[in-house]
Amino acid sequence: MQTLEPNSTRQTIQRTTLDNGITLIVIENPTADIIAGRLFLKNAGNRVESPSQAGLSHLLSTVITKGTATLNAADIAEKIESVGAGINAETANDYFSLSLKTVSQDFPEIFSLVGEIMRAPSFPDSEVELEQALTLQAIAAQQEQPFNLAFNQLRSQMYPQHPYGSPVLGTEETVSALSVADLKSYHQTYFRPDNLVISLSGRITLEQAITEVKQVFGDWQPPATPQPTPSLVSPTPQPYQEFMHQETQQSIIMLGYLTASVKDSDYPILKLLNTYLGNGLSSRLFVELREKKGLAYDVSSLYPTRLEPSYFVTYMGTAPNNLEIAYQGLRQEVERLCEVQLTEEELQASKNKLLGQYALGKQSNGQLAQLFGWYETLNQGIEFDDRFQEMVAGVSSEQIQAVAQKYLQVDPYVSIVGSS
Repeated sequence: MQTLEPNSTRQTIQRTTLDNGITLIVIENPTADIIAGRLFLKNAGNRVESPSQAGLSHLLSTVITKGTATLNAADIAEKIESVGAGINAETANDYFSLSLKTVSQDFPEIFSLVGEIMRAPSFPDSEVELEQALTLQAIAAQQEQPFNLAFNQLRSQMYPQHPYGSPVLGTEETVSALSVADLKSYHQTYFRPDNLVISLSGRITLEQAITEVKQVFGDWQPPATPQPTPSLVSPTPQPYQEFMHQETQQSIIMLGYLTASVKDSDYPILKLLNTYLGNGLSSRLFVELREKKGLAYDVSSLYPTRLEPSYFVTYMGTAPNNLEIAYQGLRQEVERLCEVQLTEEELQASKNKLLGQYALGKQSNGQLAQLFGWYETLNQGIEFDDRFQEMVAGVSSEQIQAVAQKYLQVDPYVSIVGSS
């Protein structure tokens, strides 16, 4: 068992592994009579989807709470709403998760319900057809949004043979072809105890949590076959520019660069670099390109946390006749990071912002359960919370510039959506 003792900003956090392979994380936080939980499937999400089944894990997330071997959708809703609890399912690039929130006295009942949903979903035909139709409507709606069009176009450029290149929702073609048999096969393959991380935060002790988890999942044994691991093709940088015509008052321009995964030592430096360049109203991009030059309706940058090589993206929404100058402005700001070191004041302000936002993201039981379960799911462990903050605090201006030169001193992928 692994334990992180409390400090001035953190509760006691304990981690243990059960006999059937389930990883259990418990954050004792008795100040409120609430327990929040996250159940993560590590090797899941759209990272394990084949190109022809893009959107499968998302569709599963929409129907898994709509029926089990003994309960229909109405029964499940009644059990949840009768005690004012909440249960939700979602998928992401690198995992699938079920979340719950309830008062402490109702936790055993709600946790048992979550266990039944996870282990014995029925995938009723009528519910699958309904959620399939709603997903197709959501995909169609995204086709009207320039940002989503540009982002999907950019990802497909950067990850042409990788699941990260496909939208989490899937496409009209792939979602239309999904079947109940596909959902059952996905569930049978990836829903297994040795792939499960359970993270609980609130008025619960490790001993109580072990008892509840064994009650619900103790008889669930991993199959004899080893966990499947996706055979992924690492993206090879081949930057090019792609333009999509759409009649709109606002054109979107995106520049993309392949960068490091969460496993890389450059990860915290890239997070800090992203904070300086594109996070908030005080960021470099916002101040220089929107406030001073008036070029942007919206301008920012992205560096998401990923198990596989991630991407660094700068983007701007601008008037169609400003596309060229907007492109040059984004390129110049990225190049400046490679050529000019941050001042001590800029560096410290960025650290304060990043670490302050990080601390604010650990206020509720739900946030704590999410964070520590997520770290475990990303194979970083619960100690990554301290390690990440220490690494950020120790970053120098020289390191920022070196990492910028390593990843950003290249021609970017370019995605443009606009009317000219």
